[in-house]
Amino acid sequence: MIDLHFSPEVQAALQAKAPIVALESTIITHGMPFPQNMETARLVEQDIRDCGAVPATIAVMDGRLHIGLTDTQLAGLAQAGNVQKLSRADLALCLSSGGTGATTVAATMIAAKAAGIRVFATGGIGGVHRGADQSFDISADLQELAETEVIVVGAGAKAILDLPKTWEVLETLGVPVIAYGQDNLPAFWSSSSAHKAPLRLDSPEQIAAAYAMRKALGLKGGHLICNPIPKADEIPETEINPIIRQALSDAEAQGIRGKEVTPFLLSRIYDLTKGRSLTANIVLVRNNARLAAGIAQALSAA
Repeated sequence: MIDLHFSPEVQAALQAKAPIVALESTIITHGMPFPQNMETARLVEQDIRDCGAVPATIAVMDGRLHIGLTDTQLAGLAQAGNVQKLSRADLALCLSSGGTGATTVAATMIAAKAAGIRVFATGGIGGVHRGADQSFDISADLQELAETEVIVVGAGAKAILDLPKTWEVLETLGVPVIAYGQDNLPAFWSSSSAHKAPLRLDSPEQIAAAYAMRKALGLKGGHLICNPIPKADEIPETEINPIIRQALSDAEAQGIRGKEVTPFLLSRIYDLTKGRSLTANIVLVRNNARLAAGIAQALSAA
């Protein structure tokens, strides 16, 4: 068994069987610049506490898998350089070599399940990259959702991806893709899209019940809860899509590949939107954290 290192707050919550929400750490190290990354991480953790649950930010530090970070550890990670971006393929090597790494959706799901945490809040999942018919660039997040029994709450898939192909892959893998409170799927910075949701649920209690029933049926894998960014804070698709196309063109021109694509695109879109994308990103992450806390409470009460 892997040696998990729990923060005092998370350890106490596990002993009390209190609701817990897992949080990834790549949003801190690769998703936002300093100091917004540290400030946002603290805000998201506090949002979860304010909603009656306990946050558990997950990261590898000096070869140890941490489930929950102290404020000192969080601040250190936010300012650290050369932090590895960890998915399923990299997690074991980083741990065995004593490295430091931030967990993606896939790696966070693995760690959350190992810790007995059933709900995880993120910004948006990875998926099928545009041009994947040539590059075969498909995030491990999709396969992890098919394998690991964790509820993932996000604002859909990142809008820089090929969204139709991402949804098709998840359907093929048998992952429940559930829109929260609306009939269409959100598109990360945009509250709605042209893609009709295959499933819809309207309360944390309904989500908890569906998760329990899936487990009772013996079906492996998680649930993806697509929680729309509030309309007042969105960047509509008609506005953001041309900007995404420009960022993709810039990435291609500069030869950006593999794990560097998403951080580059997010940074470029930040520049092109004059910071609006980051503002919206912070809003949607906090919105997802609050919903995840409600789901964790519903699971604990069941």
